[in-house]
Amino acid sequence: MPAKRRTQKTGLPPGTPVYIGKERTKKVKITVMNYDEKNFLEKELNKVEECLPFKNKSGVTWINIDGIHNVGIVEKIGKFFDLHPLTVEDIVNTNQRPKIEDFNDYDFIVLKMLYMNSKKNLVDEQVSLILGKNFVISFQEKEGDVFDYVRERIRSSKGKIKSLGADYLAYALMDAIVDNYFAILERFEDSIEGLQERLVKTPTRNTLQVIHHLKREVGFLKKAVWPLREVIASLEKQETPLITKPTLFYLRDVYDHTIQVIDTTEAFKDSISGMLDIYLSSVSNKTNQIMKVLTIIATIFIPLTFITGIYGMNFKYMPELTWRYGYPIVLIIMAIVVILMIVYFKKKKWF
Repeated sequence: MPAKRRTQKTGLPPGTPVYIGKERTKKVKITVMNYDEKNFLEKELNKVEECLPFKNKSGVTWINIDGIHNVGIVEKIGKFFDLHPLTVEDIVNTNQRPKIEDFNDYDFIVLKMLYMNSKKNLVDEQVSLILGKNFVISFQEKEGDVFDYVRERIRSSKGKIKSLGADYLAYALMDAIVDNYFAILERFEDSIEGLQERLVKTPTRNTLQVIHHLKREVGFLKKAVWPLREVIASLEKQETPLITKPTLFYLRDVYDHTIQVIDTTEAFKDSISGMLDIYLSSVSNKTNQIMKVLTIIATIFIPLTFITGIYGMNFKYMPELTWRYGYPIVLIIMAIVVILMIVYFKKKKWF
């Protein structure tokens, strides 16, 4: 088993729980944060038209939209901020692969936010980010996310987030998503450790089902994380005024964390494959033990069956038939045979 990796992360405080997703809501929620080193504004907007004044507002603006099922609202925001029609289409289509697209005036980034649903299954949610010169727009499928720590940093002026630009805010949001991957990996690691103990002690059919479930979940995680490496690498390499040099150093840190998640996922995949081998070996060993006991019992009864078979023949003239103590003597002989065989088996360490 790989060592726990969460202690090596620096994005979230230790002990941060994995995000538990919420059910899809019909209402679209639009929130906005505008800030600089001295000023801060946070409000919930009632109408999508209220986003327009923040397009060229001084400072950094973060507009977050929860619920993208209302295509009309997404189209209006796209019109207000001059988004390409293909960008609007990709925002609404939630089956996108993590990617980044450069449209000169803005960068379009698609990520996968992972969480556990009420049935403890891993579920993904598409998060689309629009990085502009002085704003970031985030689109989410439903209310609830992993960005609370980022919001708290802005409100309390912790760290450098209020002194840097929109590119740093985009980095912080991506880093929060990657941080949540580590929280999920911890869940997987605990489950794998518990399964390994169960496999050694009492492997059951239910254990096999749990192993296959974990294998699917880890594969699902890998599918969501693997393209993210390309996204971060592209952000580092592309020459754009939207991303400043100081932010590039932080993006490299996210890239390292992404590689770490991928490596841990590969290690979990190998561990789960090993658990399948352990399960098959344990079941085979258990079957062999049962067959061993049955074979020993059958072997013990072979000579007893032979003796009773001889004295079960219906011949008129057979020796010892008229003996007064013939019956108990035969029983004693049979008992001695059993004892001798058991002693022999134990000496050979057959059981």
